[in-house]
Amino acid sequence: MTLQRAIRTLAAVAAVTLLSATGCDRNEHPGQLGNTAPTFHISDGQQSVDLAKLRGHVVLLNFWATWCAPCIEEMPSLEALQQQLPQVQVVAVATDDDSSAYKSFLQRRPVHLFTVLDSAQESNSLYGSFRFPETYAIDKNGVVRRKFIGPQDWTSPEIVDFLKKLAA
Repeated sequence: MTLQRAIRTLAAVAAVTLLSATGCDRNEHPGQLGNTAPTFHISDGQQSVDLAKLRGHVVLLNFWATWCAPCIEEMPSLEALQQQLPQVQVVAVATDDDSSAYKSFLQRRPVHLFTVLDSAQESNSLYGSFRFPETYAIDKNGVVRRKFIGPQDWTSPEIVDFLKKLAA
C-alpha cells in the first residue's frame, strides 16, 4: 500500500467515524438540566395542556410519534407507570405532522394516559428534542431534573424510585 493510499484510507475512516459520532449525538442538553422547564400550551381540538398549570406536580413529559417504533414499544410501560404512580403526571406529546395519522393510530391502539398532538412541533422544539422518544422528568417546581433518551422500561426500579423521590 502506498503512502498516499494509506493517507486516503485513514482520512476516509476518520471522516466516517466523525460523521457517525455526530449523527448519533443524543446529548442531554445539559444547560436544561437543573433549569426551569420551557412552558407551552397545546390544543389539538380533542385535548389541551398548559405545562405551566402543572406546576406543583411531578411531570414526565414524553415526546413521541406514531411512526416511531421505539415510541410505540415503550408506550405500555409508560401506561403502567402512570397506573403505578398516579402522583406523577405523564404528558405524552405526539409530534406527528399528520393529524389524521395520529387520530387513526389512537383508534387502532388506544393510549391509556394523557396524550396531545403538537403537529407544529413547537413544544419539542423548545426542548431541542427531534429524535424520539425523548422524555423529561420535571419536578414540582417546574425544574428539569432528568432527560431520558430513547425507549425506557418505565417500570424499572431505578426509574420508579427516582420519580417517587421527586414526588415526595
